[in-house]
Amino acid sequence: MVRKIHLIYRRIPNRILEREDELIADLGDIIVAKSKFEGMITPLFVNGAKVIDNGYKMIYFAFIGEKYDILKVYDREGNFKGIYIDVLAYTKREGDNLEMLDLFLDIFIFPNGEAFLLDEEELEMALNYGLIDKETFDFAYSKAEEIIKKFREGTFPPDVVWEYSLSPS
Repeated sequence: MVRKIHLIYRRIPNRILEREDELIADLGDIIVAKSKFEGMITPLFVNGAKVIDNGYKMIYFAFIGEKYDILKVYDREGNFKGIYIDVLAYTKREGDNLEMLDLFLDIFIFPNGEAFLLDEEELEMALNYGLIDKETFDFAYSKAEEIIKKFREGTFPPDVVWEYSLSPS
């Protein structure tokens, strides 16, 4: 029987994505699960390349207590497209329920090592419309910069990310 994890992914001001994902590994403070991208209005392009679209698959890593998650992204044919990182306010777990609060900023890292900061305009709008405060705005940027710096130093992502890959389905 396939074990499931119930994901509650919150986005300010009041967007909530809930779904049941296939649990690959429960490492206590790290959850590894598999899912598909669905319901996207348009594909995500980074630096001119389509990196995420409906039907693309992901293996995601939720790090309990950390302020980010990591998605290994694969196209419909199973080709590795890169790593997508969400900057988060929190990652909490209660049993088989996983909850995260997104802070808009994202990072995409191509297999060749090129890294791009994404959705800066969304973070800026959230600040301008009073959806987040300046402290949250500054935190999101500092966390994204810290992740990119650690990646360039070779200490990010955590080794566990390379221990799991998409199995044919």
